[in-house]
Parts: sequence; structure tokens; C-alpha cells
Amino acid sequence: MPNRRKSICHCHAHPLQNQKDNLRAARGQATRANRARGTMKTFFSSRAGIIAVGVAIGVLAPLLQYWGNPGNMGICVACFERDITGALGLHRAEVVQYIRPEIIGFVLGSLLAALVFRDFRPRAGSAPVARFVLGAFAMIGALVFLGCPWRAILRLAGGDLSAVFGILGLVAGIFIGTIFFRKGYTLGRAQKTYPSVGLILPLCMAGLLAMMLASPQVQGELKSGVLFYSVKGPGAMHAPLLISLLVGLFVGFIAQRSRFCTMGAFRDVILFKQSHLLLGVVALLVAASVVNALLGQVKVGFEGQPVAHTQQVWNFAGMLLAGWSFALAGGCPGRQLFLAGEGDGDAAVFVFGMIAGAAFAHNFGLASSPAGVGPHGILAVFIGLAVCLYFGLTMRAKS
Repeated sequence: MPNRRKSICHCHAHPLQNQKDNLRAARGQATRANRARGTMKTFFSSRAGIIAVGVAIGVLAPLLQYWGNPGNMGICVACFERDITGALGLHRAEVVQYIRPEIIGFVLGSLLAALVFRDFRPRAGSAPVARFVLGAFAMIGALVFLGCPWRAILRLAGGDLSAVFGILGLVAGIFIGTIFFRKGYTLGRAQKTYPSVGLILPLCMAGLLAMMLASPQVQGELKSGVLFYSVKGPGAMHAPLLISLLVGLFVGFIAQRSRFCTMGAFRDVILFKQSHLLLGVVALLVAASVVNALLGQVKVGFEGQPVAHTQQVWNFAGMLLAGWSFALAGGCPGRQLFLAGEGDGDAAVFVFGMIAGAAFAHNFGLASSPAGVGPHGILAVFIGLAVCLYFGLTMRAKS
């Protein structure tokens, strides 16, 4: 009998002990995960972190060009959203039609980072119509210059000296935006909303990827399934899908954590005398210049640069409009994608505005080409500047 009781007690003790061990192990894993998250948060908010992000983007962008993307266009948010617009048939410029996996990766990578670090915060309701219009004119300005702020830096890193005029225009536009900030300009406060609202753009991006996989490009054909493809021009030049997607996911992840933003970099220096974000932008330029040199992708000069024109007044004015629009909307086009990935519905509206702007730019002769500014591009720039002035003067918080 004693032996039997001992045996019964022994059988019941093991499950309890196992439960305690499992609970202790789970707590240990949770603690280690929290420590890891804390360490990564600290790193990405540090000076070394923002420089590392800039270096990573500066290395990967020239590599994407080396693997197939257009010249000085390893990454260009404006150009890539324009290509997506064409692939969906919203404009019919046959040389710029392709679903760019990098854009999909930016949004989904940001979503992943936000979920891992418990930073997914669904919000919306901050002047969505104004953000849509600003997104449209930001895209028009970028397509007059032929590039977003990231591409302006990459063009300079590839030796395209016309990019200097675009960067000067970008800084001037952001500077004007800060004048309105000082006078009380605001788009209003966003409100907490449903997770389904915050997931709209990530779900759209997942849908684009599904469409791309269901309707893959057919060699020499302008259309496959529901999607349009380019068979020549910049839209026909792209790195392999999987590589582009993985790079996009990685950049989206690290940019969400570091709050990388080219507009914010110049705004913070002008408005707050803070250079934290600017260190990342400088690191991007230096890293891209070095990698371009190593890969033989540097051609210094004004003439004969890939997907660029030399009408410097309109290079400046186009980015003046883009920079002012980015400032009023609170972020560069890349930052808007990363914000949308972490649940910002207003940033998603800005992205949809950029897509609409790309359609207008190519359907109505506003976009530039290597031959120069489009037939109605100059008028569109003046209208866009007037719209930015209208928003800046009329949208002020009451003191």
C-alpha cells in the first residue's frame, strides 16, 4: 500500500511540475522578447540607428538598379506609384506600367514592424480631402522634376547634377511650409478608429501582390490578365520580383522603426535646429555614392542622365511644389507609406491622392520626360502652388 500511494502521488506531481516549468519558460521567453524589442527601439531612435537606416537604403537602392531597376531609380516612391497607376490602367503611358513590389514591401514591412513592436495604431479623420489634394499635387510636382526626394538624392549620387536644382526646390518648399507651421497651420487632430480602417492600404497592397502573381508578365505583351505591363522604357526595367519585395519589406520595417523621412529631416533642421533625421539622409547619399562608384553607375554631368531633363527652372519649381505639399501633409512620400502601414488612414488617403495625381499627370500632359516638361506641366505647377497657399492661409488653429 505505501508503495502504491507513493506511486499515485508521483503520477500527479509531474503534470503540476511540468505546468510550472512551462509557465516559467514562457515568462522567460516573454522577458527576453521584451528586452529584444526594447534594445531595437533604443537602437533605431539613436544617432547610430538613423545612420544605419540611411546606409542600408543607400546600399540597397543602387543594388536594385544593378539588378534591373531604371538608372538612378533603384528606389523612387513617386515613380513607382506612377508605374503602379499605369499597370492598373489608370493612365495609358505604355513606358511606365508595372506593379512595383518595392512599394508593396514598404507598406507590409511597416505593418509587420508595427505589429511586432505593438505600434499599430489605427487612426484617421485629419482633413482627409485636403490630404488627398496635397498628395495629388505632390505627385504632379515630383513628375515635373521626375523623382521623389529619395530619387533626387539617388540621382545626385549617380552624378546627375540637375538633381541639385530639385533638392534646392525641395528644401525651399519645406522652408515655406515651416513658415505656415509657425503661424498655426494644422490639418487637425486624427481620431482613433477601427483596425479595419488602419488596414485598408496594407490590404490594398496585398491585393496588388495577388494580382501580380495571378497575372504575371508575358514576354513582349502589353497586357496580362487585368494588368498592363511595359515592354520598353523605365516600366520594362525592374529587378526580380522576389528581390524587390524582400528589399521593400526590409526597408519598410527599418524605416517604420526609425521614422526615416526626408521632408522631416529638412523641416527639423529649419524649425527646431535638430539634425537627427538629416544624418540618415546624408548617410543615404554617401552610401549610394560609394556603391554607385563600386558598381560603375556614376556619370557626372547634366546631359544624358537617365529619366531626367535639364530644364532647371522647372526641376526647381516641380520640387518646390512637391516639398511644400509634403510639408503641409506632414511627411515625404516614403514616410506616408510607412505611416499607412502602421495604421494611419490619413496617410493612406495621401497615397491614394498621389496615385490620382499620377493618373492626371500622364492623362493630361503634366508629367515631364527626358525631352522636357510636359505641355501643361508649368500651368499645373502654378495651380499646385496656389492650392498650397490656399491651404496654408486658411487652415490655422484658433488661438
